Order: sequence, then C-alpha cells, then structure tokens
Amino acid sequence: MRYWLVMPAAGAGRRFGSAKQYARLGASTVLDTALRLFIDDVRCEGGALVLAHDDPYREELARRLAPRFIVVTGGDARAHSVRNGLAALCERAGPEEWVLVHDAARPCLSAADLTRLLEHGCAEPAGALLAVPIADTIKRADTIQRAAGAEVDQGVPQVAATLSREALWLAQTPQMFRRGLLQAALERAVAAQRMPTDEAQAIEWEGFAARLVQTRDGNPKITSVADLAIAEAILAARSRSCA
Repeated sequence: MRYWLVMPAAGAGRRFGSAKQYARLGASTVLDTALRLFIDDVRCEGGALVLAHDDPYREELARRLAPRFIVVTGGDARAHSVRNGLAALCERAGPEEWVLVHDAARPCLSAADLTRLLEHGCAEPAGALLAVPIADTIKRADTIQRAAGAEVDQGVPQVAATLSREALWLAQTPQMFRRGLLQAALERAVAAQRMPTDEAQAIEWEGFAARLVQTRDGNPKITSVADLAIAEAILAARSRSCA
C-alpha cells in the first residue's frame, strides 16, 4: 500500500530545554533519524515536514530533503501544525488516501512496526495507531496541603484511588487516517477551539474508533536529555541484531 507522511516538528521543546528535534542522536539528529525510515520507504509517496516559521534550519532542510517531501509552516498547537501539513498535501493526496502522522521526537520507530501498522490499519474504516498496553499499576492522585514548619507545601500528591489498567493503552505514533477524514476532523476541532492531544482524539470526536496496533519494538518519545541515551541504546541494539 501507499501512504503520505505528515511530521510535526514545530515545537519549541520547552520541557527539553531546546529544540529537541535537532539534538544529536549518534551521528545524526533526532529529526533526521525519525525521517530516514520514511525517506527510504518506497511505500511513502511523499510528505510534509512541519516546522516553526522561525526555525533556523528551515532553508537547509528544504534544500536537502528528497524532492517528494516539502517543508510547511506550523502553528501554535499540534492540531494547527498537522492541519497545515494536511492542507499542503491536498493537491497531491486524495481524500481517501492514507496519511501517517509521526512525531519527530520518536526516532526509534522500527520498519517492522511501521509495516504492521500499515497492514492492520488499511483494513480499518477509521484508521489505526501504534500503542502500548499499560503494564504498571495506575494511581489517581489528589493534592493536599501539608504544613512544613512555618510554611505550607501546596502540592503534596497523595493516592486517591487505584485504577484498572486492563483497558488502558499509551498512544504512540505513527497514527494513520484517511487524509480527508483527518483534515475535516481537525478543521472542526480548531473551529470549535478544541485542541486534541493527538490525531486519534480528533477522529474520536467525529464518532469513529481507530484500531490500536501494539508496538513490539522500542518507540519512546524524546522528552528529556536522558531519553537520548535510551534512544541511542535502542538503535544500537537494533543495528547489531541486523548485522
């Protein structure tokens, strides 16, 4: 099957402390590593890399990207950026064609997980996403005020309840949907000033249920400097196993 890619990479990386997509990851960067799998995949028709309007690497990336990929300006929130990427593909990707949205901050996606997502997702009317069932015990917290000498600590977390984890999954990317359906869902969400945290939530608001495809290989999101070491270890182990 064929598909298109939208990769949002317009975030400022506030939690990371800088633009994490340009952090070094081995001999490359987080962004280049995340893109490479799709550039090398013959099933990928092309795509949109969504960057901030003031991204200092914007022109350089536009010059060295494969011709079938374009650079698009992002927005204030993820939903705006993905919507802009989809709009930029309108003239090339039909409304029924599949689009994969993949975070630039997830550079460890394996070719095997990508293929499994495509195989399962293309049989679904609404689409699919990679995800991981939760293995840890889940606690719901309340915060309490607790005196600490002459001062009061305003944010002490305390267990309020233990939740069942049987039906809980951690959403990852890529998430794959028909271009027209996802674009319409995001347009309506933005118009209603509702900001979905991922594309699947926008699809849920349209009354559809995406399939969950379990990730089998490591696909962590880079949120801190420590995550870079984890990603490097995953990629190095994968490279050794393929040697």
